[in-house]
Amino acid sequence: MGTGIEALRSTELEAKLIAIRRQLHQYPEVAYEEFETTRAIRKWLEEADIRIVDFPLQTGVVAEIGANNNSGPIIALRADIDALPIQEETGLPYASKIPGKMHACGHDFHTAVILGAAYLLKQQEKTLAGTVRFLFQPAEEKGTGARQLVERGVLEGVHAIFGLHNKPDLEVGAIGIKPGPLMASVDGFEIDVEGIGTHAAIPHAGVDPIVAASQIVTALQSIVSRNVSPLDNAVVSVTTIHGGTTWNVIPDKVVLGGTIRTFQEEVRARIPERLRAIIEGVASAYGANVHLRWFAGPPPVHNDEKLTQLSIDVAKKVGLQVVTPEPSAAGEDFAYYQLKIPGSFIFFGTSGTEEWHHPGFTLDERALLPGAHYFAELAASALKDR
Repeated sequence: MGTGIEALRSTELEAKLIAIRRQLHQYPEVAYEEFETTRAIRKWLEEADIRIVDFPLQTGVVAEIGANNNSGPIIALRADIDALPIQEETGLPYASKIPGKMHACGHDFHTAVILGAAYLLKQQEKTLAGTVRFLFQPAEEKGTGARQLVERGVLEGVHAIFGLHNKPDLEVGAIGIKPGPLMASVDGFEIDVEGIGTHAAIPHAGVDPIVAASQIVTALQSIVSRNVSPLDNAVVSVTTIHGGTTWNVIPDKVVLGGTIRTFQEEVRARIPERLRAIIEGVASAYGANVHLRWFAGPPPVHNDEKLTQLSIDVAKKVGLQVVTPEPSAAGEDFAYYQLKIPGSFIFFGTSGTEEWHHPGFTLDERALLPGAHYFAELAASALKDR
């Protein structure tokens, strides 16, 4: 391709982005294993004469277009690059060639869109009112990649950041944008319920952790129904139960696991204390002991009002249909960037057949070119707005 990217017509650019997306789709790599993905992204950027900015990253790429003399503001565009440990079942001719791994969340789409935006911005580099920094981020699915990039200094000098996620239930040509809460915080927990093992026919000789664990599962549902205001929201889901090895033995331990989701930080802060009080109270009533392990994940995605209004204005300018999306209880580590600088996260319609993380997940590639044009225009407009 070389520096001839400047001469690419829309049809050529669309074909290029489809080819990029399909290559990424065929060779998915999960969190912190995105070595070939990183090499491919670097190659595509270097072929377009887009400068790479070296940060101490094992995987992932940071690049820039615009002033190279620290003049003007810096606006960041972020794409996540990792895949999921899922066996693909789409039957597509370009389906994953890596057994048990799949781009089932559309991060290949995100990467191709932001590469397309970089190609378009490269054409107008001399007229940009500042610099656009591109973050091709690893390990979003782990919820830790964004935090790692922040720790490596990628937001240094950056004034604002934009990110995207494909949205299967929005049609191509539609874009979901709203200020305030958009995606939930993601916290996890594990609970050891410890009893005293015994023969199943002699339960009174032990302490049954299965009965205690069952009561804990039920009691935890009261957090949402009785401890969270009806004007707020939260999800408490117990998703794993492990205990016992055979039918005639009461085990000595059961392990529960689950997740907590909410859009309000004040609600998020209260839930661990309430969860601990419930499990300790129930366990005590049954003569069992409990140990709680808490895994704090990304906070809620909360869109800056001014940047979101700019996102809406630009979407209308380029002819996209703007809709107000329902907030999603799924999580996004884009929120870590928003803890440091103003940011706006955007849902982009892809007319998908299945929801995220489904082995049959697909999307309509006709959304690639509009996505590239939109984010290029958004970054350029944000520079002027600053």
